[in-house]
Amino acid sequence: MEGLEIAVVLVTAVLLLTWVARRLRVSEPVALLLGGVLIGLVPEFRSVHLSSDLILLIFLPPLLYAESLKISLHQILANLRVIVLLSVGLVLLTAFTVAATAHGFGMAWPLAFVLGAVLAPTDATAVASVARGMPRRTLTTMRAESLVNDGTALAVFAVAVEIATGEHSFEWGGAILRFVLSYVGGAAIGAAVALLVIGVRRGVHDTAIESGLSVLTPFAVYVPAELADVSGVLAVVVCGLILSRQSPLLMPASSRIQSMAFWQVTTFLLNGSLFVLVGLQLPDVIGSLPTLGHGDAVALAAAVTGAVIVTRLAYLYTTPYLIRAVDRRPQQRARRIGARQRMPVAWGGVRGGVSLAAALAVPILASDGTRLPDRDVIVFVTAVVIVATLLLQGQTLPAVIRWSRLPPDPTEAGEELLARQEMTAAALEALRERAAWCGATPEVERRLAEELGSYAESLRTVEPPARHTELRLRQELIRVKRTRLVALRDAGRIDDAVLRRVQETLDSEDTRLDLRIAEGQATAGGLRSRGEPEEDA
Repeated sequence: MEGLEIAVVLVTAVLLLTWVARRLRVSEPVALLLGGVLIGLVPEFRSVHLSSDLILLIFLPPLLYAESLKISLHQILANLRVIVLLSVGLVLLTAFTVAATAHGFGMAWPLAFVLGAVLAPTDATAVASVARGMPRRTLTTMRAESLVNDGTALAVFAVAVEIATGEHSFEWGGAILRFVLSYVGGAAIGAAVALLVIGVRRGVHDTAIESGLSVLTPFAVYVPAELADVSGVLAVVVCGLILSRQSPLLMPASSRIQSMAFWQVTTFLLNGSLFVLVGLQLPDVIGSLPTLGHGDAVALAAAVTGAVIVTRLAYLYTTPYLIRAVDRRPQQRARRIGARQRMPVAWGGVRGGVSLAAALAVPILASDGTRLPDRDVIVFVTAVVIVATLLLQGQTLPAVIRWSRLPPDPTEAGEELLARQEMTAAALEALRERAAWCGATPEVERRLAEELGSYAESLRTVEPPARHTELRLRQELIRVKRTRLVALRDAGRIDDAVLRRVQETLDSEDTRLDLRIAEGQATAGGLRSRGEPEEDA
């Protein structure tokens, strides 16, 4: 089939299967995977294969970049030690345990390590979708772990693939050096491209061009890093973190809203397409398992699933206690959490999009032109492990979170209140100067001063429930305004172009209220909390 036809089928399948999954309240990734299997049974789709380089280029940069734009750099730095231990130490240990398990079933060590690298990284997107109720620090730690461990796993993946295909032989010194250079080089290129993009954005004041630059950025940083033979994943993550930090003053609101909306839709379609693609290839993979029978392949997948889950549990219930024995500083004692509160992180090791992309990116042919053995086994085992972790861990994670009794974040609600109070105070202080600069009349200045003063007073006196009711009332009034606006258009009293301009204002205000209502619900408990221990290694 042609590429355009495949793209149309993929997008249609993602939309339809996601709608069905949400109506039936079943796991969306599982529904997408099973739907892909049904499509793969159609003879015309049995021969659909994308090149490994194309898969990594299309899927990884945008997915990682979009995730890095939403994460807190402050929280990453505050919990850097535990993130490094999870994203480097745990990834390497998981890759080894999976490789040892696969080797026990007869798979050669190089390909066993390819499978280990494919299944080593976790998927923060899958976790975040079901991890409602997690405190900010815990969830940010898991999402940061997922971003960084992608770089670690794919660095191991690149070395293992080169050895498995016969491009290079294994040497400890060379492998370690490549790993270090991959990290350092990727971070350096990511920072350099971020600075370049910042410079370009400061000279551009066009919403369309700025949005286009946002689309180009992940690919513009990933490709040079890969050409330099360093970690493109880490380059994209570092670039995204820097730009996210600078974007509030770097981009106008219209460009930022447009850009975030684009990435929300793009990541939804790309993540869904990955699951459909793996399902699409499964019938052909199952029918041509060359070195293992179906029973052995299922047994291997079950054993690897157990290895992935048990390794994470064992790691998170041993390393913290070893570190406590060494680091007994008072500030570290204050950061400790109990075994019960550690369980959501230990149980949240769901596999997803990156593992799918890496499995599909395993080359079909070795460097000498022969078919790479066990490539189909790797794709099959990866699909089974992803489905198993989604069902076993992803679907039970909300119950685990409730059981762990994680206290709410004690500072998030207070930080939001502080931000709103300080912004309002700054606006009041600058009102007279800015009014003179804009040429505003005294009446306009007085009205704005009264409005800002009233809002500042409400921040000091209105309780969260009352504030929530006010936001809901404002939203209901927007719906009334929108209904009257459409009625004016239908009566021929205003033009469609006028409707769209006014509607943009209403939509922006409605979106802002949605965010404030969601934030208020998430942080309402935080105002009543007295304290929460931070994440400890």
